[in-house]
Amino acid sequence: MAYDISRLKEKVSSIVISSTLAFENLDTQFLFDYKIFPSNILTFLTQWENEKRKMKAGDTIVQQVFIPPTKLFSQKLIFGVRIKEIIDEKSRKGFSYETIEGHVEKGISTFTVEEEEGKIVFKIKTFSGAGNLLSKLVGPVFSVPYQTFCTNKALENCKRQLEISHKT
Repeated sequence: MAYDISRLKEKVSSIVISSTLAFENLDTQFLFDYKIFPSNILTFLTQWENEKRKMKAGDTIVQQVFIPPTKLFSQKLIFGVRIKEIIDEKSRKGFSYETIEGHVEKGISTFTVEEEEGKIVFKIKTFSGAGNLLSKLVGPVFSVPYQTFCTNKALENCKRQLEISHKT
């Protein structure tokens, strides 16, 4: 999906992780398995899981979003995103993806676990805008509050997974 990043809204959401483990001992595999959002908000199919391998740039994720956030009695919307970058640095792990044509939004999202000033932080950084006329019209009233809700649930979900994690 074509976009000009300078015309998109930037948002960074983060949560501090309480862990006695050193950054390098955290198990971040859930992140690369795309277990970010609770399953009552979003289910998915990843290309790398389907092909029984690890995530790589160019892979796609088919997302099924539940509105409201319940699998029963909800509107189910299907969208696609494509992995743009894998981040594998000494104190920063994660990936970014871009929306595919037909997505309700256009832009890029980055999900990382980082070590900053002695703290471990999970971050979601987005550059996004409305992907079509309908989402532009209902965005301020519906999409933005729902997206905030989903982001907060994702932060809590990842915090929980990181706080119980350890490499084996």
